[in-house]
Amino acid sequence: MKKILLTFLISATLFSCKEIKKEAEEAITKSEKPEVKLYTFDGGTVMVNNLELFSQDTTYHGQSKEFADAFYVISHPKGNLMWDAGLPEALVASPEPVTPPGGAFTISRRDFVLNQLKSIDMTADDIDYIALSHSHFDHSGHANVFKDAKWLVQEAEYAMVTSDEIKNSENAGLYEAIKELTNVQKLNGDYDVFGDGSVVIKSMPGHTPGHQVLYLDLMENGPILLTGDLYHTYENREHKRVPVFNTDVAQTLKSMEAFEAFAKEKNAKVYLQHQKEDFNKMPKAPKYLN
Repeated sequence: MKKILLTFLISATLFSCKEIKKEAEEAITKSEKPEVKLYTFDGGTVMVNNLELFSQDTTYHGQSKEFADAFYVISHPKGNLMWDAGLPEALVASPEPVTPPGGAFTISRRDFVLNQLKSIDMTADDIDYIALSHSHFDHSGHANVFKDAKWLVQEAEYAMVTSDEIKNSENAGLYEAIKELTNVQKLNGDYDVFGDGSVVIKSMPGHTPGHQVLYLDLMENGPILLTGDLYHTYENREHKRVPVFNTDVAQTLKSMEAFEAFAKEKNAKVYLQHQKEDFNKMPKAPKYLN
């Protein structure tokens, strides 16, 4: 009986020590993480009048859907990054939502970026970096406001949006939206913004030549991925549907595969930036995730 009791006590002690060691290791790992805050802002609303544009087939024929259009500020001890830039700020002055030529979308925006930054006691000067998931009009709206920030952009995206082909086409607005961003750092693949793994831009081309997503490793909420326009809806993620206006379908599918593998590896929470339900889950500035 004494032998059994002694064995039990030794086993219990060893188990307890392992648990204490595990908790200590987790505490150390947690304490080593920088305090990163993710602020979510409203960059407008996109009513998609022709949802069929978001698949290579007729799955969405005759359907419409309202998209959120978020932008974010990531606050890190070494600086602040703005991720995406919402819809054009000219929309704020419009009393009614605007439907551009073609009728595919009806868009609106309620407030200017500088007014929104006041809620977290920031001005344009506080934004050290700006990165757009890509250069479409609903992600570059107020980019020029941050002309003193360093623009982190994939070289392929920069080449596309500053090309003569874009400047001299009906899509010249894409260039106009970013032309004030002259402090440029061109990227070729993934980029660790602050050098500690907590804020990492991941190259995921296909939607545009230099499309990218954002990985965050938060102290309390853990790993998070912001998808840009890799996926617009839950259904597109589930069924790997590719919009008709993507620049490269095969490249998009390859990026989707790489994204899912990375999300699984990191056990990351995935937030689809245009999906209203995901936007509504996020605390809005001045509240934040950390």
